[in-house]
Amino acid sequence: MTTSAVPATHPALRPARIGGLEIANRLAVAPMTRVSATPGGIPTEEMADYYAAFARGGFALLITEGTYTDTAYSQGYLNQPGLASDAHVAGWREVVGRVHATGAPIVAQLMHAGAISQGNAYREDTAGPSAVQPLGEKMSDYGGQGPWPVPVEMGAADIEQAVRGFAGAAARAREAGFDGVEVHGANGYLPDQFLTDYTNRRSDSYGGPVENRVRFAAEVVAAIRAEVGAGFPVGIRLSQGKVNDYVYRWPGGAKDAETIFRAVAGAGATYLHIASEGRDWIETARLDDGTTITGLARRVTGLPVIANGGMHDLDQAAQVLADGHADVLSIARGALANPDLPRRLAGGTPLEAFDHGMLEPLATLSNARRWAGRG
Repeated sequence: MTTSAVPATHPALRPARIGGLEIANRLAVAPMTRVSATPGGIPTEEMADYYAAFARGGFALLITEGTYTDTAYSQGYLNQPGLASDAHVAGWREVVGRVHATGAPIVAQLMHAGAISQGNAYREDTAGPSAVQPLGEKMSDYGGQGPWPVPVEMGAADIEQAVRGFAGAAARAREAGFDGVEVHGANGYLPDQFLTDYTNRRSDSYGGPVENRVRFAAEVVAAIRAEVGAGFPVGIRLSQGKVNDYVYRWPGGAKDAETIFRAVAGAGATYLHIASEGRDWIETARLDDGTTITGLARRVTGLPVIANGGMHDLDQAAQVLADGHADVLSIARGALANPDLPRRLAGGTPLEAFDHGMLEPLATLSNARRWAGRG
């Protein structure tokens, strides 16, 4: 499907501000798993081509794919990039330099897969808040097959190690030249596993009511903030649905959402990134009281909010911004199909349709050529 031409007055083309970051428009590249790093988690030349193409194409903010934070339980996929070593820093520095050469900022998304790790070069077992087998099966697009294993229940030392891993990865991201970091607290990964009632059956201070279940995410944000200081942007991505449970919603609805948003904002978050609840965003993002989850996040925290989910539908994108549901839009598959989407939008050029083959690892010959040559 293509999207019809739109005028250059589209609200997504207006500048915005996220903390100390001035961005030229309201279009961001969403984090997308590409499993294209080396086996040791070092970013490659193809990855530098890939990110630079989006920057040349006019995206005002790039958010990287989920990047693992430590050499214990955090890695989620084989060939996933990391920020757990000096070699990772050196590899990312090349990517960041290519993006900065265009004038665009880039944020590192920090990810701990927890119980839904399906490929870890450092160990075979997985860990989560409770010894509960995840729903569904591993994702074949990222090299997985079969059911998820039952994770080890994390003890106090494991939780502390995970929090330290996020903080250390944030420090390494800053060393690599990134303009900020984003905690991946969405889509069923570790912070979300603590937030979710059926994967968190703990009876300690991390379990039970939502005020306790959000504690891990808040501690991660606070630890990063303490590590990087006041001026460095620290975002967090949140969602209700998950890669292995699309229909899950927070049991307390708007009340739970307020508690979660206030906790991470109070811990030092610069912005909130609310991940997709479906491509028909206007309907699926609505809470029981009629408000949208992103609009609620803006209202209760006063922080900039990034909305994600079908935002390559340019009419929907305009409505989300014009009606005050969000400040910035992040685009995933629409960006894969159109690395130059902002330039197309400004010029009134129709968008290209997404093709599932675009999810192939970047090192394949076709994609390496495609990304090196686009933008």
